[in-house]
Amino acid sequence: MSLKQQDRAPAGAPGGIAARGYTHIAVRPVSPAIGADVEGVDLSRPLAAVVVEEIEQALAQHGVVFFRDQELTPEQHIAAARRFGEININRFFRAVEGHPEIAQVSKDPNQSSNIGGTWHTDHSYDVAPAKGSLLYAIEVPEVGGDTVFSSMYAAYDALSDGLKATLGRLRAVHSSRHVFGYESRGLAEGDLKGRILNPELATQDAVHPVVVTHPTSGRKALFVNPNFTIGIEGWAAAESKALLDFLYAHAVRPEFTCRFRWKPGSLAFWDNRATWHLALNDYPGARRLLHRITIEGTTLN
Repeated sequence: MSLKQQDRAPAGAPGGIAARGYTHIAVRPVSPAIGADVEGVDLSRPLAAVVVEEIEQALAQHGVVFFRDQELTPEQHIAAARRFGEININRFFRAVEGHPEIAQVSKDPNQSSNIGGTWHTDHSYDVAPAKGSLLYAIEVPEVGGDTVFSSMYAAYDALSDGLKATLGRLRAVHSSRHVFGYESRGLAEGDLKGRILNPELATQDAVHPVVVTHPTSGRKALFVNPNFTIGIEGWAAAESKALLDFLYAHAVRPEFTCRFRWKPGSLAFWDNRATWHLALNDYPGARRLLHRITIEGTTLN
């Protein structure tokens, strides 16, 4: 069976339309709404332009793509990420020594708080939100520590026409201050100190449409999230909370999600413009260390 035959999206895949056949990579969906395994790619080697194009296509269609059994040095991780755009130098995470492009996502056996344990999308507080993130597993628990992803394409598509029309006129305010700044309860009361840095740099506020059009796929997606969205522009706090709480509960319906089991050498590349993710904190007494590179994005409409 050719790649063109075997790698078409199944019925019920995002958008309900089969993808153009892939000729240089194999793309196998892991759930109807979100996520696909990509095979036939060694990220440690230079990526040809046509391979980058097909990965970009798979990312835009499936929201997150998974590469397994990779062996990457920090330099190779950086080189692969740069094929997809300019790298964002993270303000708040501890960097891998000698490689400021790579943020450490870690939890030691004696620590109770994990990084990313609330549903979110990375960098929505930036005026130009991040395009994507490439997270590479160095050390993971034997059991636990999975990441769950949810499709904001699917969440939007499942809304009523009336609510879609209302949301299409709204904009939401996003901020880094309450998560990474001096007012963060997580930093004040938890054990994230030393892993989350530079609270004085948490000054980012941005306003984005509640519904955005993805620049590659052309599909509409919800663009609010429980971690960084603080309200609807022009609405009272109680009004914002009522609407956002509904959207947050709706957006993580099981049928919109997939769950990724990490192994050393796994890499997940997700699209921050069309997905949420949540790192499960269910591995007390175990160590988890991953390296994350974030790709700069553009303003969203």
